[in-house]
Amino acid sequence: MIKTIEYNNGIVRLIDQTRLPGEEVYVECRDYQSVGDAIKYMLIRGAPAIGVAAAMGVAIGANNIKADGFDEFYSKIESICDYMIERRPTAVNLSWAVKRMKNSVKENREKDVSSLKKILEDEAIKIWQEDLSINKIMAENGEELIKDGNTILTHCNAGALATAGDYGTALGVIKAAFVKGKNIRVFADETRPFLQGARLTAWEMKKEGIPVRLITDNMAGYFMKKGEIDLVIVGADRIAANGDVANKIGTYTVAVLAREHNIPFYVVAPISTLDMSLDSGDKIPIEERDKREITDINGRKIAPDGIDVLNPVFDVTPNRFVNAIINEKGIIRPPYHENLKKILK
Repeated sequence: MIKTIEYNNGIVRLIDQTRLPGEEVYVECRDYQSVGDAIKYMLIRGAPAIGVAAAMGVAIGANNIKADGFDEFYSKIESICDYMIERRPTAVNLSWAVKRMKNSVKENREKDVSSLKKILEDEAIKIWQEDLSINKIMAENGEELIKDGNTILTHCNAGALATAGDYGTALGVIKAAFVKGKNIRVFADETRPFLQGARLTAWEMKKEGIPVRLITDNMAGYFMKKGEIDLVIVGADRIAANGDVANKIGTYTVAVLAREHNIPFYVVAPISTLDMSLDSGDKIPIEERDKREITDINGRKIAPDGIDVLNPVFDVTPNRFVNAIINEKGIIRPPYHENLKKILK
């Protein structure tokens, strides 16, 4: 089992994903600022994982608050929560987890400060445990879509490293099929510019013993045309009410190619990734990251000095390209604007 993140005695321990695959190094965060930095600088990444991390960060921050009563305590909690949300704006799991932490305080306003700190710690651990459980359920729900002998293309990293650990989302479905004895193999897009596919997905698949081949992002169409890819499975950072999906940049391209070649395109994400407040993906905020992720590799410059750079981290795949969304409730198919509402009731 890959242990992405853990909470113990007021310390958040997480695997530093920027050091993979070369080194398996764990970092201990002892204050909420260091958890926030781990999220911002992608020591931990993946929508469910940063939601869990943010909740744990709020719990650590609460432990260090000095306050005489509820109002003062809650004001400081709000400040910590705002700080966490600012770290990564696109993944809705982060704001979902932070909101849940805030609500756990508001629902217990009659308790003393010491009790409120314990409530927040318990809630963070509960969010972590629920994520582990939900990922396994999603994996079991989705593995029926994979047939014996299939080759699956995935983009970015949506495995244990992108969640609380163990199964993950998209890679969890693949792992469940493999555990059931299905003869499968995986094509992993390298996923420029941060190389989550090359560094993380390939590492996870090798660790699980699942056959994997690494390809560059611009090779996907070539292998689809050759008939070497049977289906595509990806994760998501936010899903709008109509089923539009925000995921790592390049996902939209893969979805268009899959449609052209009549290849099923599936998205795996927990209900916490749904943002029913947005009627379409056009309203999903797209994060821009440091231009050095494109101009440099391992600290070595590969582009001319002063070159203008655009680095959007996500793109949005319209719902018409998505054959199904798998979550803990089952396999959801179009029309998404109706069926996503049904599972939330």
